[in-house]
Amino acid sequence: MLSAAPVSLADVLARPDVWRANGLASAAIPTLGSGFAALDDELPGGGWPRGTLTEILSDQAGVGECSLLMPALAQLADQGKFSLLVAPPQALNAPAWASSGIDLARLIVVSPSRASESLWAAEQALASGALGGVLCWTTRIDARQVRRLEVAAGNGETLAFVFRPARARAESSPCALRLLLSAGARGTLAIDLLKRRGPPCARTLNLAVARPVEWREDHAPQSALARGQFPAPAARSQRPAVLA
Repeated sequence: MLSAAPVSLADVLARPDVWRANGLASAAIPTLGSGFAALDDELPGGGWPRGTLTEILSDQAGVGECSLLMPALAQLADQGKFSLLVAPPQALNAPAWASSGIDLARLIVVSPSRASESLWAAEQALASGALGGVLCWTTRIDARQVRRLEVAAGNGETLAFVFRPARARAESSPCALRLLLSAGARGTLAIDLLKRRGPPCARTLNLAVARPVEWREDHAPQSALARGQFPAPAARSQRPAVLA
């Protein structure tokens, strides 16, 4: 009977799927570039992680949270993949999204009437592994429900984001990546990385995010999009698919 050759600590540390706590995880994490070099430098793997849930905290809708994600969503659309928005806080300004490179024909909006239905829709979408991106907004979710979304996201390589109020930063979370967003100086978007795979990020990132008007200024209900009550964006599908 042959015995296995001894494995040294150096051999283990040389593996691409092993990372040290004092360094950012990299090779073992499938990612998609965020479109912001300064942010990618601080994200393990150099971009938004696929197949896991990212938690984005903010006290203000429209601070730039969608503009932060639009470069990645545009990449997904270019790859022929669909993205799903679950319970966005306001009706989308479709022309602004289209002008950011988002193919509206590959954008689906679901606006359930109950928080429990929103979480169910997001979980089912993530579990399917069929979508390029899933974005879910919620103000009522506990650690157990966050964990369910995290587990569902592990079924594929979907970019998965859950948006929560900033007060949730005091709660424990199974998410490996947590960001706190706020308005920065001179129109920038301030980002604090509360949690990541690796050492803490001691500095606040201030990104010059090109911030179109992400939401309709008249706060029209989401169903207004289904009736086509917005200007048609040039060279793009006229509206995202909307499910109420």
